[in-house]
Amino acid sequence: MPRHSTHIRSYVLRQGRVSNAQQRCYDTGMPRYGIPFAAQRLDLDAAFGRAAPRIIEIGSGMGETTASIAQANPGSDFLALEVHTPGVGSLLKLIEEKHLGNVRIIQHDAVEVLRDMIADSSLDGAHIFFPDPWHKARHHKRRLIQAPFVAQLAKKLKPGGCIHTATDWRDYAEQMLAVLSAEPLLENTAAAYAPRPGYRPLTRFEQRGLRLGHEVRDLIFRRKKDL
Repeated sequence: MPRHSTHIRSYVLRQGRVSNAQQRCYDTGMPRYGIPFAAQRLDLDAAFGRAAPRIIEIGSGMGETTASIAQANPGSDFLALEVHTPGVGSLLKLIEEKHLGNVRIIQHDAVEVLRDMIADSSLDGAHIFFPDPWHKARHHKRRLIQAPFVAQLAKKLKPGGCIHTATDWRDYAEQMLAVLSAEPLLENTAAAYAPRPGYRPLTRFEQRGLRLGHEVRDLIFRRKKDL
């Protein structure tokens, strides 16, 4: 029997416009690249048709970053989690255009996917780029990067696997640093914030923010190998 969730969701489903191209790619691509949510462990080797390093992309947005990283790393597999249909359709369009065979998509809440579908010590990495900052103080409880979520995600990593987050909101970066630093399974790979690694491309959104003077902060924490 599926478990009922009581967690505060870090997103609000909005009725965003789906373009004709996104809808076409959604209709044709989801049967091939989509994985339905189910409250049971997912066989990643079966889902991707091979054994390979596995990275989970939480909140893949419109898919540009996920598609770019997947294209540059054909030897790894990428499991994208995104709840918004326009973003899923956009990523499926990029999968088609770039002929990507190493991306799969689950259109569902990340907390529930991690809890019910992903086995412990099965992931080589997790990317969470520019999650909703919920900048008003009364909404901070909706932020994804909270201690219970980080504890759950850390358990899904193999020893040596990394959680990589990025945000252009300073107070959210400070919260991320505090929460990730407090998780006993993790260790920071930098003194505080990490330089942007070459594998994370600059998005149009990020480039616009940089032009406006918004500083982007990356955090890369590794699951400890010895506890």
